[in-house]
Amino acid sequence: MSMGLLVLLIAFGALFPMAFGHGLGGDQAPPVSFGGMEVTVRTDLTPSDITAGDVDTANMKIRFFDTLTNETLPQVTYRVEIYRGGDLLARSLFYDNDGVLDVEIRPKTDCAETDLWRCTDYYGSEHISSPGALYAEGNQRPVITGPIFEKGGLYNIKIEIEGATSPKALPAEILSYDTFVSVAQDQDFIIRTADAAEFPTVIKTYYDEVQNFSFDQSDNSIYFEMPFDWDPEYIEQVFVVHEEVRVPKVFTPYAEGRQFKGYVNGVELGSRAVLNDPYSYEDTNIIHFLVTNKDLVTINDALGSSNHDNKLMTLKLVPQEETIINTQEFYLVDVTDFERVPTDVTVRWDASYTAGQEVPFEITFINQEGQPIRDIRYGYWLESVDQVLVENMGEDDEVGILAVEGIDTQHLYIPTAGQYHLNILVYGTGLDYNPTHAGVGTAIVELGPPGSVVEPMAEESLIPDWIRNTAGMWINGDIDDAAFLGTIQFLINDGLIVIESEPAEGDGTGVIQDWIRNTAGMWINGDIDDAAFLQAIQFLVREGLLVV
Repeated sequence: MSMGLLVLLIAFGALFPMAFGHGLGGDQAPPVSFGGMEVTVRTDLTPSDITAGDVDTANMKIRFFDTLTNETLPQVTYRVEIYRGGDLLARSLFYDNDGVLDVEIRPKTDCAETDLWRCTDYYGSEHISSPGALYAEGNQRPVITGPIFEKGGLYNIKIEIEGATSPKALPAEILSYDTFVSVAQDQDFIIRTADAAEFPTVIKTYYDEVQNFSFDQSDNSIYFEMPFDWDPEYIEQVFVVHEEVRVPKVFTPYAEGRQFKGYVNGVELGSRAVLNDPYSYEDTNIIHFLVTNKDLVTINDALGSSNHDNKLMTLKLVPQEETIINTQEFYLVDVTDFERVPTDVTVRWDASYTAGQEVPFEITFINQEGQPIRDIRYGYWLESVDQVLVENMGEDDEVGILAVEGIDTQHLYIPTAGQYHLNILVYGTGLDYNPTHAGVGTAIVELGPPGSVVEPMAEESLIPDWIRNTAGMWINGDIDDAAFLGTIQFLINDGLIVIESEPAEGDGTGVIQDWIRNTAGMWINGDIDDAAFLQAIQFLVREGLLVV
C-alpha cells in the first residue's frame, strides 16, 4: 500500500479496525462463530489503571458483541469467574438486557479463608426469567465485595455466555472466553550506596508481589524476583508482564538520559522491552520492564525445557554509560485539514550510531500535560529523498503498533549518510482506537558516515523566508493564485517536496481550495512547522487536490 493511498484512506475515515487484543485496563478475547456472527466479549475496568489500595470501588464492564458489525447482542446471561494466580476469587451469574454488563467491584482485604472465594459476597436483584442471575435494576449495578483488586497482579476474568438475544436462547455450546486485566501494587525499597547514601526506590508490579530486592554496587544494577509459571501452556495466555522501577533522578546512575539493559532469568531483553520514562515525574525516572508474550517464549526457548518447571522470574536492570543523544521533537496534525492535535512526539537516538547500522530510535508520545500517552497505536515509515525505505503500519495482524506506556523503540537500518524523514502516524488509543490523539507528523533524522558523530541538530527553517512572505501576500490577497503556485513549484524543483509518482488528476473544483489557504495560514502563524507544511503540500499535489 502506498503512503498516499494509506493517508487517503485515513482521511476519509475508511479505516475502522475491530481487532481483538489487550489494552490498558481492558482486554478483548478472540471471536468465535455463533449464529452466522463472529462474537466475542470485551472486559474494561474503570479506572483503567488501578493501584491496589488506592481505590475503594471499581467498575467492571463486560460487553458481548458481533465483531463483523460491532453490534451488541441483547438479553445476555453471563457466567463470570475471577481468578488471580490460579485462585478463584468470585463466581456468579449475571443478566443484562442490553448486553453491556456493569458490575461494581469493592475490594475487601484480610480474607482468612484458604479458599478466597468464600470471602466474596454478591448483591443485586435476581432476574425473573434467568434464575440465579443478578442484573442491573434501574441505576443500581450488581455488586461484588471480596479479595478482588486488593492486591496487584494479573487477573483472569473468565466469561461464559449461557444465553443471548433471549434469556431462554442458549447456544448449542456454551461460549467461553478468557480476558485478562492487570492491577498494580507499589512496593517500597531502599538503594544503599558505598558511601552510605540512601535512595528510596519503588517497584510497581502489575503481575505479582516482588521479593529479594537487592542493589549491586559494582555495576549499579537492581535485582528482584517474583513468582511466575513458565509452563508453555500458561505462557500462551500471558500478554505481557509489566514491572516498573522508580528511582530518584538525583541518583547519578539512574539520572535522566541514561540507557538500560534488562535481563529476565539471565536472558537479555531487547530494547523494546526496557523503556525509560523521564517525562512523567520531574524528580523520578520510571524504567519499565514490558516482557511480552514473544519475549517469554524466547526466554523459554533460550533456557530449554528445564525452565518450564521453574516457578520464579528474576529481573535485573543494569544502567549503561552516559551517551550523547540526538533529539527531534514535533507535533502531529490531523490528516483531513492538518490542524494540530494534542500529541507531541519525541524521537531520540544515540549520536554514536552512523550510516550502515541498524539504529534504535526511541519514540515517545506526549500529551499537552507533558505526560506519555498510554496505550497508543501507531505506524511509521522511513524515507529518503526519493524512496520509502521501510514501513510498519501494524504488527501481529492488528492495525497499528501498540505502545503500552506511550514509549517504544524501533530498530531501523540507515544505509547511507544524510538526512531522512521518519514519518509517524497515530491511529488512536485503546481497543477502540480513540481518535483524540490521532494524526501524522515527521522527524528529520541525520546520520553521518561510519566513524563520525553527528551532534544534536540545531533547529533551522527548511523553507526560505521569501516563500513565507509570498504565502502571506497570497493569503492577504496581494498576489494571485498563480504566483503562489509558482512558490510551490519552486519547492518541488528544489527537492523540498518530493512527488514519488505522477500526480492524480485534479478534483474538478478549481486549482486551489479554501482549506489549502487555511493550511498555509496555520504554517505562517506557527501552528504547524515547516515539515508538516511540506508534507501537507506534498500530499495535496500527489492526490491531485492542488494542481501545479
